[in-house]
Amino acid sequence: MTDARWRSGYAALGRHKLRFDLQTPWWHLAEAAGLARDFPAIPIILNHTGLPADRSVEGIAGWKAAMSTLASCPNVAVKISGLGQKGQPWTIAANRDIVLTTIDLFGVSRCMFASNFPVDSLCASFHTIFGGFRDIVRDFGAGEQGDLFRDNAVRIYGMEQ
Repeated sequence: MTDARWRSGYAALGRHKLRFDLQTPWWHLAEAAGLARDFPAIPIILNHTGLPADRSVEGIAGWKAAMSTLASCPNVAVKISGLGQKGQPWTIAANRDIVLTTIDLFGVSRCMFASNFPVDSLCASFHTIFGGFRDIVRDFGAGEQGDLFRDNAVRIYGMEQ
């Protein structure tokens, strides 16, 4: 994200009114924030919640700090997805804090639930994961839930009819 030649190509996204989906581990999110600040007219959508694979106390602290840095860039949104862990079943208990922290940092308007299927089928069914997302945000208002499950994706990806 810091290579001059790559950034020259990246700038073309703005000229064509396009957006950029970014998948990178959380330890590269400071670079992503620099990219977002240098190109504020180009929307960036962070995939898979910044990949918080290391669920140790230190790993989550590093992820949260990196996500906080990226959240300071108003042109960045997040797909809350890809939270499965190798060899572990997908559970609400394992993912609630990550989901709620992401929403807290970015705000409802810059978050959307997304699928990582078929990869996530290694840890749970689609119903289990999306039922878990619904349970995690059950106390949110109907409008906020609609935003997280559909409306933000429609707006952020320019799919309005």
